[in-house]
Amino acid sequence: MSEGGGGGLGLDLSKYLGLFVSESRDHIEALARTLVALERGAGAGEDPGALVDGMFRHAHSVKGMAGTMQFEGIARLAHRAEDVIGALRGRSAPVEPDVVDALLGASDALLAMVQASAAGGAPPPPDAALLERLERVAAGLRDDGRAGGVDGRPARPVERAAQQPRPAAGPGAEAPASDARPVQVEVDVAESCPVPSVRGYLVLKRLASLGTVLSADPDGEDLKAGRMPGRRLVATVSTAEGGEAVRRALAQIADLARIEVRAGERVPDPPAAEARAAPAPVAPEPGPPAREGEAETRRTVRVRAELLDGFLDSVGELLLATSRVRELGRALPEPQRRAHDEGVDRLHAIVKDLHGKVMTARMTPLAHLADRLPRAARDLARRTGKQVDVAISGADIEIDRSLLEDLADPVLHVLRNAVDHGLEPAAERITAGKAATGRVSFAARRERDRIVVEIADDGRGMDPARLRDAAVARGALTREQAAALPDADALLLACLPGVSTAREVTEVSGRGVGMDAVKRTVEALGGRLEIQSQPGRGTRVTLRMPLTLVVQPVLLVRVGEEILAVPVSKVHGAAEVELERLERSGGAPQLGFAGGHVPVHDLAGLLGFGAPTEAGRRAIVVTDGEGGRVGLAVDQLLGQEEAVLKPLHRPLSRVAGLSAVTVLGTGRPVFVLDVARLVAA
Repeated sequence: MSEGGGGGLGLDLSKYLGLFVSESRDHIEALARTLVALERGAGAGEDPGALVDGMFRHAHSVKGMAGTMQFEGIARLAHRAEDVIGALRGRSAPVEPDVVDALLGASDALLAMVQASAAGGAPPPPDAALLERLERVAAGLRDDGRAGGVDGRPARPVERAAQQPRPAAGPGAEAPASDARPVQVEVDVAESCPVPSVRGYLVLKRLASLGTVLSADPDGEDLKAGRMPGRRLVATVSTAEGGEAVRRALAQIADLARIEVRAGERVPDPPAAEARAAPAPVAPEPGPPAREGEAETRRTVRVRAELLDGFLDSVGELLLATSRVRELGRALPEPQRRAHDEGVDRLHAIVKDLHGKVMTARMTPLAHLADRLPRAARDLARRTGKQVDVAISGADIEIDRSLLEDLADPVLHVLRNAVDHGLEPAAERITAGKAATGRVSFAARRERDRIVVEIADDGRGMDPARLRDAAVARGALTREQAAALPDADALLLACLPGVSTAREVTEVSGRGVGMDAVKRTVEALGGRLEIQSQPGRGTRVTLRMPLTLVVQPVLLVRVGEEILAVPVSKVHGAAEVELERLERSGGAPQLGFAGGHVPVHDLAGLLGFGAPTEAGRRAIVVTDGEGGRVGLAVDQLLGQEEAVLKPLHRPLSRVAGLSAVTVLGTGRPVFVLDVARLVAA
């Protein structure tokens, strides 16, 4: 059977590729998470045996699904990983780091192979060296078990995968072995499984690997056509394995809600045609009736992310169209306008409700990001010879999927900085009176319409004085400017390109690059980055982010004949002054604000509009810049509005200072400013 080819029951597998990739990725990521928890000490009080059993189920599910899809290389690698995990059963001693390294290497390779199959081609074959390494590790664990195991008990034997399928009953098929007995099987596929016929096909394949399938209802032809009435499969298999072995084999298949197995006495084989026509006489055990509506509440469906994105775009267009209709209605006479406005209000309420439902469908738990952190910290700690424990809270909070994807790299970078640059080696920590194992925490919480993510460590901390000196040495600030910075702003100097206080340069941190990209990314997403730190006590990096990027409040301003928008999340306040009367420093006017001074830039000049068209008093918007707060001088403040943001495409996406575009109810397009990039350009 060739990799990625047909075979078996002749099922067209291509239409199940997306489901295979999605489910396999979930199982592989869960396997790696559980493995890290096991190494850490069984996680939050979990039973090590239960963790090992969970890992075995994940590996076995990947092997089974890969076998169904005819991806023999993936199945072979998953089987080797399964051997290692099986050899861990019955052991109470901590799992050795080398064993964890081997299994994590297998999970990484499995994930890469599954991702490669997503394009529709055959995944690459597994690395021979990795297969040999897993075989050696499994053999070593089994040898330890035979030598007495843990606590004087031999380790439980490794569960072996089923042998290659025997031919199904039919013309020319071999007769069942003399010691084989018929086993009647009935399975129900869970309501949560989106494609039950695939699970039914997998059950038939597993039964065929245990013996000879005598009958099946629905049969292979129905399953390959996607037909599985009632999500139930009834089959009879002639096997020497016994009923309990059949039950154990089927229990490893995911999404089976019920498995009923009954072994009987040996009976003559039915003719092939009769076996196909008549279902096996299995009487299901009576059970409590399902409560009305219970099955409905468990129904789920997988939807492609691109479909949700397109749906959201359409709803955004509806919101804009509704605003346009409202604007046009202002020209109507009063009696007609009242009825028009009532209709528009009703339409707007329906569209807003629809928008909320689409946004809810796009919301994704932070766990999709947070679950990667223990593994990332563990790998880096192994490379640097440190010890680290990662604590996670608030991972059940949901945010917009697109925001979560963009937030992944900044969070992982901050975590790596904490482990590599923040945490001290064990000996240094003990000398300082700390525990040998460093601690990094990831905590998330909701604050109204925003989410706050904090990544904290109990390491060396950051020294504001050293950051000031590093910024001056790089020419980013003058000595006077650095001295005037409060400590909270001085810590943000770590986000300037080339500014670092790392004691040594490593592959991960210390070059003064990275945190500037983190800050830019966070601010481009409409968020704000804050740093708190005490030397010797640790560092806390806080990311304040919107829950969604699609609809945001903006402050509209006028500059000459142009209307522009500034995200409200970046605005600290506003004032109205005469620029000529402001004190100057470094050639720029300085506005007194919140006990300090902020430089004021003329927005018309920054955008290349030329000299301001209006003299006298100007409105100043205080917002976030690249190195701190800045003031933008504009001609007029026009008020706040909820904006449906649209991404920019080339060539506008390459213009520094523009982040998005929205459309007013009048139909007028308005650019949303990226003030930090605009001022720095």
